[in-house]
Amino acid sequence: MKLQLQDIASWIGAELRPKDGDAHQQLATGYSIDTRTLAPGDLFFAIRGERYDAHDFVVAAFQRGARGAVVSRSKVTELLDLAHTHTLLIVDDPLIALQTLATAVRRHWNKRVIGVTGSAGKTTTKEAVAVVLGARFNVLKSQGNLNNEFGMPLQLLKLEPQHEIAVIEMGMSHAGEIAALARIAHPDWGVVTNVGSAHAQNFPDSVAGIARAKYELVQSLPVSGVAILNCDDPYVGQFGRDFHGRSIYFGMGPCADPRASDIEELGAEGMRFQVTAGENRATVTLPLLGRHNIWNAMAAIAAGLEAGIPLEECATAAGRLRPPDKRGQVLRISEATVINDCYNSNPEALKSMITTLAAMPAKRRILVAGEMLELGPESIPLHRECGRVAAEAGIDLVVGVRGNAQHLVEAAREAGALAIFLPSSLEAGEWLKGELRPGDAALLKGSRGVGLEQALQVLQG
Repeated sequence: MKLQLQDIASWIGAELRPKDGDAHQQLATGYSIDTRTLAPGDLFFAIRGERYDAHDFVVAAFQRGARGAVVSRSKVTELLDLAHTHTLLIVDDPLIALQTLATAVRRHWNKRVIGVTGSAGKTTTKEAVAVVLGARFNVLKSQGNLNNEFGMPLQLLKLEPQHEIAVIEMGMSHAGEIAALARIAHPDWGVVTNVGSAHAQNFPDSVAGIARAKYELVQSLPVSGVAILNCDDPYVGQFGRDFHGRSIYFGMGPCADPRASDIEELGAEGMRFQVTAGENRATVTLPLLGRHNIWNAMAAIAAGLEAGIPLEECATAAGRLRPPDKRGQVLRISEATVINDCYNSNPEALKSMITTLAAMPAKRRILVAGEMLELGPESIPLHRECGRVAAEAGIDLVVGVRGNAQHLVEAAREAGALAIFLPSSLEAGEWLKGELRPGDAALLKGSRGVGLEQALQVLQG
């Protein structure tokens, strides 16, 4: 939202040190915490991170055309010379100032915000909800996966009067983080896709603790709010029990309305299924791989129905979805089919994609599985379970990449599959370059820290 610096200073309680006395008339046309992506006219927030202190880059921000900079009071003496030529907004903590401004903008805008969370599929679900609601409304959606205490406020600051709905992704790795994000975004509706083992190392009670952390989104909703919940998930299906607002359950089981059924795998083209909502029925042709994406699409259809969009129109809109970057993209390389699902991984999503790979027509089906990170003390058995699932699904060749993927390989071998272990993504790429044959189908999936896209770059190089 474009705002005058004097209004921003008032909203965040900043001391304004104007340039030539005219800062009251200056307009911030955008907001940034990174000089590498800063655009002329942006207001720069000098946030201290784990590795960098952005106060070291305030001069660079002004060189790139920043309208002003929000800086810490403890650093202002180092920046006094800049105050003669540029505008500074002085606060106690620039991160809190960023979050305070985002909260104020959201309240000033005062329309519907939909928060989206889950252990897997948040970004795809956010995209799906935005696409379906975009059939009738002007929708602002989170870009990429900017879903934390830095990224989510920046997304809210993109709100403009013409936007009718905001779809905001909310991530977490510790208890209390979603509650903190909700205090900024004040969501009216909340979408929860699933509860899984992602970030389990940060929760002593494992998945039960993760479930409580995800439930923070539902707890944050007003009594007039709507919780859109996956009733097929054993945890999420209980989230509406104590919620005093309206709960909508989507999924594939009898608990769901809307409900998906009659699922047909279309190979690399995706899936086709039927959706029933009340007395109405429609067909969805979903160009995404993996049955887990049916839940993501169903969440979007549930949101669209609640917003008053007819079922047939929701189904058509869902068919316009395309896989986000590194999330199930289908590539043709050397006459082989390669599924680029390198963005992230967890046991539930990996097993779903193994099922998809196993159903694809191919001469050989190859799983390249990177290590799954942040699984805590259950990491080894969870990797082993995925290896066993791959072998039982009939995957022709299992390639484990890095760390605990060794245990995935061992379990796959024990279950009768041909399996090898490689210590790095680059080596996996070299292996693929030498071994991938015409007619093969290969799935590449691993945690973000494994960087499995490097294997794809080697293969394509």
